[in-house]
Formats: sequence, structure tokens, C-alpha cells
Amino acid sequence: MTADRTVLPPVRLPAEAELAREALASPLFARAVRLARWAGPGLRVGASGELPDAEVREAAAELGLEESADEEGEARAVAGEAWRIAVDVGLVDVTAPEEGDEELGTAAPSADLRLVTGGAPADVLELWAAACECVLSDAALPDMSALVEQITAGEELDLDRLDWDPEADADFLDGALGNLYLLTAMEGPGADGAVPLPALAASLVVPDDMDEPTEEVLAEVSEAVLRLDEQFRMLEPVGVVAYRPVAEEILLEAAGTAPAADESGDGAEDEDVSRYGVVRLTPLGLYALRRRMLAEGLVAPLVGELASEDAYVLLDALPRLPDAVAQTEAEAWLEDRKPAEAAAELLDAARGTDERAPARRLACQQALAVAGGEAEPAVRDVLHDRELGGLARVWLTERGVPGVPQPSEDMVFWLAVDTVAAQLGGLRDDTPELRELVEHLVGMHRGFFAAAWRVDHPATPEVLEAMGRLHPDRQVAKDARKAAFKARSRTTA
Repeated sequence: MTADRTVLPPVRLPAEAELAREALASPLFARAVRLARWAGPGLRVGASGELPDAEVREAAAELGLEESADEEGEARAVAGEAWRIAVDVGLVDVTAPEEGDEELGTAAPSADLRLVTGGAPADVLELWAAACECVLSDAALPDMSALVEQITAGEELDLDRLDWDPEADADFLDGALGNLYLLTAMEGPGADGAVPLPALAASLVVPDDMDEPTEEVLAEVSEAVLRLDEQFRMLEPVGVVAYRPVAEEILLEAAGTAPAADESGDGAEDEDVSRYGVVRLTPLGLYALRRRMLAEGLVAPLVGELASEDAYVLLDALPRLPDAVAQTEAEAWLEDRKPAEAAAELLDAARGTDERAPARRLACQQALAVAGGEAEPAVRDVLHDRELGGLARVWLTERGVPGVPQPSEDMVFWLAVDTVAAQLGGLRDDTPELRELVEHLVGMHRGFFAAAWRVDHPATPEVLEAMGRLHPDRQVAKDARKAAFKARSRTTA
């Protein structure tokens, strides 16, 4: 792991073969493949590969789309989008008309089309990812209805009326998808990652330090919900998300065309947040977003990738992970190693006086819990180690091993400081669990701070300051701050 690059939490992905099957089953890509096969040699197309009207109708028929009077426009739009994807991805080759030739160009299936059935899963995913990028770009485009109205009315074109900031629009969609990625990564096994659209919109609009959103901010959230609804409707056919759209009556209400409300009901349905849309990132979407993040230089690991790393890298990474993921990583790391040797490697990697050493020791204790009883000899070997002796005693005692020697008072207090230091900083700072730990340590040892300030641990001053901040009793907090001052004076003397 490199310190100067953003490190995202690891995600679980199915095997490439399974992802490729999902890609082929995604409606938009499947239609693009079908039309590419339908495009016999010499199919007449426009100079940019677009289908003439007659061929669009044939393409819609090929896809089995209904073409009733009410749905013909929609069917042709779906067929036209699928054909455009086939062209943009390279499933068909387009030959433009020669210069001066007013005739249409031609299109035919490309060599890449054979990769759909004859290539490796990675080849299929490469083609699908190209289609996905096309749709993501389309989803970030502005609403063109204002421009269409100008053209229809014969007005002079006014691009400023589009109110379009391409960079901001792309950032908005990227932010929503990024939040879905993080949520999916942070959830444990079995969670479906479904997010109500209002909650996702709020994560993009409401400032982190705002306790109660203002009316203006709530209005922005509502606008963001409608915007996300349009975007996710576009992304679902390519397989990036599973999406339950905003209910039609809510869209009508937002447009000011809703019928009069029926006030006879009890209002229970109005409280159903799913009516405002629910979205979930699919495994295929997770794959696509991770691919984009890697291209941007982010570190986006997969669950299980730490299995090939050394013990130091494992212990440095585990504290940053959700508990369920951390346990999975520890199990994968230990799986192909001899338990006794692996335990010795973990304990050796846990040593140190650097800032992250306490967190490594806590992670070591968690990893050793996975290792089982065969780790006992390695643990016993460090009973008298200044940095690891307390950890070893805790591990042995928890397993009911007899004859564990009592720790010295110095070791007890050193372990207490080290344990608090391991949980300070980052996402674990100032949590209810940490407050409970602080209260427990102070309650267990009479005159805790009279001894704690003398502990020869690099983090002693910071730990005592944190205990003064976290303990609810004012007198205890005051004693902690005094002890922190003494500890800092001692280390600078």
C-alpha cells in the first residue's frame, strides 16, 4: 500500500467468467450484440454509422420490440440506442462513403464481434466496459428539452438556457456512484447494498456539519433525487445498477401535473421511502467502477488480495477494514501457511514504536484469534517481550491456557496505553466503544493516571489527552489532562 495514494476499502467481485455472463445478459449490451449480428455485409448507414429510418424500424423488429402506434417511437429509440452502442464499441465496422459520394456508407459485423462467443471472459468485459463508458457519458449530459423547445419554436438557439456545467454534472454522477461503491465495500457479507434515493441524494447535497437541513437544502435534495432518477434509469439497462424508479405520481407532482390527492387514506403509503426510488450497485457495476478508479490512480483492492502479502502489510491494512472483511482477509492470509510459522511472522510484524504500531498489534491479536491453538508456541515465546507480552497474555487467557504468568504493573499500564493508542485516529476516534474502553480502564485501576503518565510509550501524552477528552466525569477528565501534561513534560525534558 502506498501512503501517497487514496486507498479504498476492498470489494468482493465474482470470477471474470460470471461477470462476463452478466455482461452478456445486460439488456442494452445484449441488444447491441444482436444488432451487430443482424447487420449483414453492405448494410446501408449514414456517414457516422447511424441507421436510416427504414433500417431503424427493421432493427426494432429484429429486437422483438412492440411497434404499436403508441410505442413505435419508444421502440425505435431503444433500437437506435442499441445500434449506436454497437457502433461505438466496435461490434460493427462502418465504411464511410467516398469523398464526393452522396450515397450512404455501409456497415458490417466486425472481427471483435467474434470475441463475444469465442473470446475469453476478459475480452467480453472489455467490450462491455466500453459500452458502459458510453452510457455513463450520456447519463452526465444535461436535459436537452429546453433546447428542443427553442428549435421547435423557431427561436434563436441559446445554449446558456441549458444551464450545463459538464464538469459539475460528471462530478455529481461520479459522486453518487462513488458513494454506492463505498457503501457496498463497507457492508458485510449478505447485505444487498440497496440505498433509498433520498439518502443517496442527501449524501451529495447536505453538508457534513449540518445537523438539521434547511428548507433550501431539502429543496436541493429533492432536485437531486429527480436528477438521479433520470440517470439511474439510463444506467440500469447496461447492468451497472439494479434500480426501482421514483413512483410515477411523485414525478407528476414534481412536474406540477399530478391529479388531486386522495385524502381518504391514512397516509401510510406516503411514508414508504421506496416510492422515491431505491438503487443498488450490481457486481458488474462494482467491477466497472473499480476499473475506473484504478485508471484514476486510486488503490482499489479486492478482498483476498492481501493473502500474498507479508505479515507487516496485512497488519497495517486490517485496521482500515470493516470487521467482517478484516476477518476474511486474515483467514485467507493464514489459509496456505503453517499456523506456528504464520503466528511468529505476525508477532514479529507487530513490533515497533512508529505511529501505526499500536494498530498493528491490535490487528495481530485479531489475526491470531483466527490462527487457532497451533499458534500457542509462538505466542508463548513473546510472553516476556516488552511490546508483545501483554498481547500474548490476553490471547492465552482468552483461550483458557493454564499457567499464564501474571503481568507486571508496568506491562499492564503499557498495554492499556497501547490499546487506546491503537483505536485513536481515523474512523475509530471518539466512538462509543472507545469511550467505554476509557471508562473501563480508569475504573479497573485505582490511581490510574498517577501511574499512567510514567508509562514509557511513544503515544502516552496523546492517549492521556484523549482520555481527558472522552471521559464523561469532569474530575477524571481533569486528572487525565494533568497526567498528559506531566507525560509530555517528561518526554521533552
